[in-house]
Amino acid sequence: MARNLIKNPHGEEELEYWEDIENGGDGWKVEAIPGDCGADIPCDGVSKYFASSFECCSKTQVIDLLNEGYTEEVLDAQPNIVVSDWYAARTDSKGGIYELKVQLLSGSRDVIKEYYSESITIPENTDGAWTQLTYTFSEYGPGVRFIQFTHCGQDSVYWKGWYGVRVTNSSVTVEA
Repeated sequence: MARNLIKNPHGEEELEYWEDIENGGDGWKVEAIPGDCGADIPCDGVSKYFASSFECCSKTQVIDLLNEGYTEEVLDAQPNIVVSDWYAARTDSKGGIYELKVQLLSGSRDVIKEYYSESITIPENTDGAWTQLTYTFSEYGPGVRFIQFTHCGQDSVYWKGWYGVRVTNSSVTVEA
């Protein structure tokens, strides 16, 4: 089984390894599942999540594939790269907005290929269930050396606190 290259995917180490791009509203907060007005996640070993606030909260991680032990030959053979993220809203929220953007980058950090989920709107009166978003890169061309994984969330009505989208169990795997 391929290993997850995202460090601290559940927030067990607060925001360690993540770089804030936008820390809107009250910023990111790590909470325990299910949290206030939340639901359990159908994933073993996941006990925390990142909660977003009333303005855009986005964070990113850049993965250096050579430092992770992949050779240029393996990477240039274009193995499938699978990215995944889980998101949910609170049951008492008036909705939320979630986005995922993953870029495959060259050694000089030029974009070779990217996936962008567009804005996903979560309606109000949700049951708090977690949704998994998965995308597989294939046939993207040679030269990939880095992967940048970025996600963001917020609530739809600008309530102070952490009523925005929740994210957890982020993953990037190389099927080599």
